[in-house]
Amino acid sequence: MVGTTDRYASFVPLAEDFRKIVDELPQDWTDLELDLRIADEARYVEAAVLLSVCNAQPYSRHDWHWRLRVAHSFGHAAAAETVHGVLDQLDAAGIVGELALREAREGRFEVVPTWGRPQSVREEFLRRRAQ
Repeated sequence: MVGTTDRYASFVPLAEDFRKIVDELPQDWTDLELDLRIADEARYVEAAVLLSVCNAQPYSRHDWHWRLRVAHSFGHAAAAETVHGVLDQLDAAGIVGELALREAREGRFEVVPTWGRPQSVREEFLRRRAQ
C-alpha cells in the first residue's frame, strides 16, 4: 500500500480540484459527471458514508470507485455546493484521491411543462428564459 499512497502525495485536495474543474466550465454548464478514486481502499466505507450525501454511484470491478453527478442550477443530480462540501469533508478526514471529469453538458435550459396553462404563463416562462 506504500506505493499507492506515494502516488497521491503530490495531488491537490479533492475540494480544490473540484473547484478548479467547475471554474473552468462555461457559465451555461448544466451538469457534469466526475469519477472519483481514493488512494487507500481500506477507507472505502468511511468515504462511502460521506459520499452518500451527494448520491455518489459506486462502480463495481472498475478502476474508479465512484461516479459523481453534479447539477449547476437544476436537474437530477447533486448541487455543486453539496459536492464541494462533501469533498471538503473527505479532505478534512485525510482521505486522499483524485477526480477525473468524464462529461460536461452545457447550453440546455429547464423544460417546464406548459400544457394546460394559459398563454400568459407560457409567455412569462419565455420572458424569464430570455434574461
